[in-house]
Amino acid sequence: MPLGRRRRAALVAPLVALLALAGCTDDRATDQPAPTPTRATATPSPTPTPVAARAGAPDEAATVLPAATPQDAALEASRALFDRAPVVVVAPAEDVAAQLTAASAAVALGAPVLLTTAGADPAPVLAELDRLGAQAVLAVGAAALAPPPGLSLVPVAPGADAATLRAATGAAFGPPAEVPPGQEPAAVRALASPRPSVLVVAGAAAAPAPTMSPTPASSPAPTPSPTPTSSRAPTTLPRTRPPAAVAGTVALTGVGVDPVAALATVRAAGVPVLDAPGGDPRATTPSVQALATAAPDHTIALGAAFGPPDQLARRVATARTGLLLGGGGQLVFPQVAGVPGKKYVALYGTPGSKALGVLGEQDVPATLARADATAAPYRSLTTDAVVPAVEIIATIASGGPGPDGNYSDERSVADLRPLVEAAGAAGMTVVLDLQPGRTDFLTQAQQYADLLALPYVGLALDPEWRLAPDQVHLRQIGSVGIDEINAVVAWLADFTAQRALPQKMLVLHQFAGRMIVDRARLDTSRDELALVIHVDGQGTQPGKAGTWTTLRADAPPVHWGWKNFYDEDKPMLDPTQTYQVQPVPDLVSYQ
Repeated sequence: MPLGRRRRAALVAPLVALLALAGCTDDRATDQPAPTPTRATATPSPTPTPVAARAGAPDEAATVLPAATPQDAALEASRALFDRAPVVVVAPAEDVAAQLTAASAAVALGAPVLLTTAGADPAPVLAELDRLGAQAVLAVGAAALAPPPGLSLVPVAPGADAATLRAATGAAFGPPAEVPPGQEPAAVRALASPRPSVLVVAGAAAAPAPTMSPTPASSPAPTPSPTPTSSRAPTTLPRTRPPAAVAGTVALTGVGVDPVAALATVRAAGVPVLDAPGGDPRATTPSVQALATAAPDHTIALGAAFGPPDQLARRVATARTGLLLGGGGQLVFPQVAGVPGKKYVALYGTPGSKALGVLGEQDVPATLARADATAAPYRSLTTDAVVPAVEIIATIASGGPGPDGNYSDERSVADLRPLVEAAGAAGMTVVLDLQPGRTDFLTQAQQYADLLALPYVGLALDPEWRLAPDQVHLRQIGSVGIDEINAVVAWLADFTAQRALPQKMLVLHQFAGRMIVDRARLDTSRDELALVIHVDGQGTQPGKAGTWTTLRADAPPVHWGWKNFYDEDKPMLDPTQTYQVQPVPDLVSYQ
């Protein structure tokens, strides 16, 4: 069955209410004596028990509705949320006014909305009516639908007012609300039961309730037609009860797919609709905060651009944590229309060592102040958010083998934690740099799992200091095979996903092509990571520009970083000149 849920598909015969004529008497003889005449009293007809719709969340944590057309989206939303619906609302796909009226009625009734198109095959709509066990259809406007036997159809006009809708549905409605062009999805999203607003196209007069010509007093009452009651067009729906709101579920929009009918069905099921710009709920602070507040167990996304359901489920799980990165949201480099991007300016070095970079030239508070001051001039040069950062050398290339023989001095987590946590508290990004010597990058990365578990901490791999078994630092330039890098990619991405952490930056330092062997096979598929190739050569600016151009040739799809050296560059670029490098670097570091 669609969407992983078994559905009961049965077409239930409609309830037919027979109205007794007041004052009728029974002339048939009986064996009982006639009772003493008393004042005649009418015996009320029993009120039919309302039939309830049944709605529920899909079994899967995330469901993506492709919504290729509004008609498809309407069917997909109904299948995703409704198991049973004695009443279904149907409207023409070409008529916006009809769909607005249908949306108000659907939310009041707790019923799904389906769309018909003149000349289109009605089979999918009829099959969905059958699956839902529909007894009656509220047809708004010129809905192209010939109901099968046993299914009653109650017509209403597009733009019907509250009185007309109440007469047809038995439900209560709120005041009218005019909807400007282009605001239809927002208006439908705002509908809520009970007493939803009656949506009408802005400037259009509401269709009045139908009236009946009074019968003159002198004229005899008309003789009822002998036509069977079941063949007459009913004017009211059977009594129904809205379903209980679907708990623990949200719907997401944000990829330009906002079909009115599908949104109406979502709201009829009591499901809130949240924005996820660009199809990634991690992209903005509002989307993260909304999901953290809702804490859904199930998510329904409108539009194929939300990607595979398993990927969406991981993204929602991350957003639910409410954790935010510097610059907002949970993405390192958000790339969503209308949402500012991010760029980073970092100090490089290791705490307590002036020889290894500017980061170690001062204490922690002064380092943070210097990082912010270094980033500040860049903010006027871009519309992106500029986030200060610190890249901390966690393992330091050593001239000797050391106790473990790997030519790398590993700093302890305890040594690094004060700067790491202070930077995170200040809204900065932290990157741990590895210079592994004769061991491998993955082994060293795993030693810093406690720090990498912090949401704002990423990782950098420095192949210049990755030695072969017979190499020594400063005698040879190190290198690394792509399989070793991809092993780190896989481990760090899994580590991030398992902990529902925000996206992490993974930096690959490179200033010569031979430093990363078979770079074209770099795994860039992991959504949990943002990969950066950081071009960190030093020297003259023409030489650095040439290295930049060479390394960008035939590169995998990554972001790019540039390093400014205070002493070694001839001359060092200022912020304006740095952002004249093309493409503009996403990460600029200072050493």
